[in-house]
Amino acid sequence: MRIALGIEYDGTAYNGWQRQRHGVGIQTAVEDALSKVADERVETTCAGRTDAGVHALAQVVHFDSKAERSTRGWVFGVNSNLPDDVNACWAKVVNESFHARFSATSRSYRYLILNRFVRSSLYRNRAWCIHQPLNEADMQQAAECLLGEHDFSAFRAAGCRASTPVREITGIRIIRDGDWISIDVTANAFLQHMVRNIAGLLATVGQGEERPAWAKNVLESRDRSKGGIAAPAHGLTLIKVDYPSSFDLPIARQREIKDGLTAVP
Repeated sequence: MRIALGIEYDGTAYNGWQRQRHGVGIQTAVEDALSKVADERVETTCAGRTDAGVHALAQVVHFDSKAERSTRGWVFGVNSNLPDDVNACWAKVVNESFHARFSATSRSYRYLILNRFVRSSLYRNRAWCIHQPLNEADMQQAAECLLGEHDFSAFRAAGCRASTPVREITGIRIIRDGDWISIDVTANAFLQHMVRNIAGLLATVGQGEERPAWAKNVLESRDRSKGGIAAPAHGLTLIKVDYPSSFDLPIARQREIKDGLTAVP
């Protein structure tokens, strides 16, 4: 039996999603908890491997098990064996054609910035605090240069193992709500550090250090060294994974990306 599972987590204490030889991966915590509920070893496949310090509101995994449990039993059972910073939100029996990674049609990330002089104690691990004023209109203009299918080598980590740097960004929006600015990016898939590198570039534009057209120049250069700084990992959250409606999955996110959405999660 194949089960799809929706998971949220605070990635602060972890070395990313993937199980690690050194350090703790969120995958290890999830698989250990599932294995206790199933009374057999369980291995998971996720929609997207998040990096160290990155959070998820709507990660999706699948696993196979011979154990017979209700969906409620899977959720409450795994949560009773997980640490407080990792949580299963829903479970659903799916057919074997479902694959958490390959069946996904898009992923959406949010990068959160606190744009004020005073830092936040509550959001110290959830948002990048930038003291200099940011011009969100310039940031949006720069972001629109990245829409569409492109070679995103200029926004790719040196250690990225993706077979191709070509990705398609279908949506990118800069939303300001008072002192909060969110960068919402949707694509068919992402390269390692891609959203963090985009956020770093947009922050540079927002501070007036570069003009919006610089984003296009960086993109066309296909050279990571031209793109400036990478935003810190702790401001990034995986907020949505889309799948074909035929799988009829439960809502895999807690908030809609829509007009008027507050930037604060």
